[in-house]
Amino acid sequence: MLAETICSAVSAAGLGIAAITAYRRRFLAATRIAAYSLVPVGLVLTGAVEWAVGTAFSPSAWVGFGLLGGAWLLFMTTRIVERRSGGTRRERKAAAARGGDAVAPAASAPSLGAAGNAAAPRSRKAADTGADDFSDIEAILKKHGI
Repeated sequence: MLAETICSAVSAAGLGIAAITAYRRRFLAATRIAAYSLVPVGLVLTGAVEWAVGTAFSPSAWVGFGLLGGAWLLFMTTRIVERRSGGTRRERKAAAARGGDAVAPAASAPSLGAAGNAAAPRSRKAADTGADDFSDIEAILKKHGI
């Protein structure tokens, strides 16, 4: 009963402020204030305020929230441990059975040679443009005496 009265008073005050704002010919702001001031009354009429008050003063509700928080904490802990250990138990056993070869031996040497030749000209061009950019910056700094 008290919460409904407070929500009604807040809405009435908000509508009063909206009326004063509209009197000052700021209609867009007045409409926005009126919209915000109608929210508390809407929450009262939908029963959300009664539910929130009933939940806030209910010990069983707090125990339920505590259990939900504990379950969430356990779930997140297991996810963190799983990520650090490298997957589930089944995945670790499968990786151990495959052996320690992480790279295919036949494909590593030729692929590095082909990629190395193709990447070298690109890196030189990137280095040249980077040096040109720095020379421009150096010239500007010298012009200003820095």
